[in-house]
Amino acid sequence: MMLILQSISIFQGNEFFKQKKFKEARDCYSRSIALSPTAVAYANRAMANIKLRRFQEAEDDCTEALNLDDRYIKAYSRRATARKELGKIKESMDDAAFALRLEPNNQEIKKQYADAKSLYEKDILQKASGALRSTVQGTQKSQKSEEKINGGSIQPISHSTQKSGLAEVNHHKKDNEQQILVKESLLTEDVDSRETKARSRPQSQGGDGSKEGLSASNSLEQRNHSITKLEMKASVQQLASRAASRVVAEAAKNVTPPTTAYQFEVSWRAFSGDLALQARLLKAISPHELPKIFKNALSSAILIEIIKCLASFFTEDMDLVVSYLEHLTKVPRFDVIVMCLSSTNKDDIRKIWDEVFSSEATPIEYAEILDNLRSKFGLGQ
Repeated sequence: MMLILQSISIFQGNEFFKQKKFKEARDCYSRSIALSPTAVAYANRAMANIKLRRFQEAEDDCTEALNLDDRYIKAYSRRATARKELGKIKESMDDAAFALRLEPNNQEIKKQYADAKSLYEKDILQKASGALRSTVQGTQKSQKSEEKINGGSIQPISHSTQKSGLAEVNHHKKDNEQQILVKESLLTEDVDSRETKARSRPQSQGGDGSKEGLSASNSLEQRNHSITKLEMKASVQQLASRAASRVVAEAAKNVTPPTTAYQFEVSWRAFSGDLALQARLLKAISPHELPKIFKNALSSAILIEIIKCLASFFTEDMDLVVSYLEHLTKVPRFDVIVMCLSSTNKDDIRKIWDEVFSSEATPIEYAEILDNLRSKFGLGQ
């Protein structure tokens, strides 16, 4: 009886949703959840909440849906939408990316991921540009305060003071020093030449000297502007990279063992390019938990990367390596994943197996086990 009432509530909710009566639809889905919580009911209520612009509630409903079914594509997609509206751009991109891994040919999710990724990259660059502009504006204000005003005309500060100020700027831009100094040198030579001419004129030519001083000052300002543009261009990418590094470092401080494939992939990608951090994440997981975590959501790319990580950081504990490899083969649909590996991927695994897992340094007690596992990873005997 309860199952019938639950189905009726969802059906009624869907009908209201089609009529764009989102509040009524939400109420129907809520009744269904009260009778018996399901991933479908939570995800449907999340969609109604999105239409009602109740984005936090929509995110919470999607999370509840994924707690019940961590492979429910619509829940990931709808949570990505809610998180984007909440300004959680990185989390939105992660949701869309994971949904795309589960359903690679879904065109709607492909577009959602591309949009989320573009928005995330734009957000990173805007933050980096804003930080750089603040730094540059502070430097410009400092330089302007050092200019000397005399008789209504602006005289450039001494050549030694200019060099000192520029040296200080360059000290804070070490990473871009080589590129900026070449341009700066050419600009400085031009300004020095103008200053020398100005000083060589007789004092009686006060009016012309004033003009010459103003011209040199303008050249100094143009040079500072050129340096600023060079620094901004060279530094935006650098600041974006530093921001990403800080995120990785912060994440590495507290590695929480993932309980779902989604959580694993989000953390794994956060440490992308750093095998040491990925090894730390892997060590936080007990080998026998792997089938439970991945269920049938293990991708071939993640499988290859885990094997590479084991070969790089775990060989001193061959018992642990064997345990990880054995439990990977127990992940649902593992044989299908292996069957679909490209020839390049198989060659990569074979090379690791021959050079690391089955090398002469491998303890004899593990040799037979690893030989048996070899065939399960599609490498033959």
